[in-house]
Amino acid sequence: MIEVKSQNLRRSPSLKTVSAVALDDTDRKMIRALQGDGRMTNADLARTVNLSESACLRRLRALEAAEVISRYAAIINERAVGLPISVFVTVTLSSQAEASLTAFETAIATVPEVVECYLMTGGSDYLLRLVVRDVDDLERVHSRELTRIPGVTRVSSSVAMRTVVKRGALPV
Repeated sequence: MIEVKSQNLRRSPSLKTVSAVALDDTDRKMIRALQGDGRMTNADLARTVNLSESACLRRLRALEAAEVISRYAAIINERAVGLPISVFVTVTLSSQAEASLTAFETAIATVPEVVECYLMTGGSDYLLRLVVRDVDDLERVHSRELTRIPGVTRVSSSVAMRTVVKRGALPV
């Protein structure tokens, strides 16, 4: 059964720590099933994990309340919608002060081609994953979006030639 432990989600550039939610085998089975088919009905899920429908729904709601399941979404084929190129971009800022990080994060959240953004340790401040149509689209995002964000001092891009592993499911 789910047991929520305290979370320490400080808003700072240091490493954040989050205590994990204690999950039992049934919770893990439910999560694995939903990662494979997020549109599964409660009746199907209950059959899959060998629970009554009411017990399954209670557990599902508890997983949602504990934010183990944060949302449900469709996984879209990037190539099928005309965004076949993934680009990994490292960004270095002129300052790592909280105000600079917040300003960058606010600005980068408005760039639709940025599908992932991570605050990093090491030589760069952020790692981004962009999806673009082609090299011209990448150049547009680079010159009109990324390099115009105040405080950005360095942008370095690497184009992915092929996706080798891309998992939508976590190993729970």
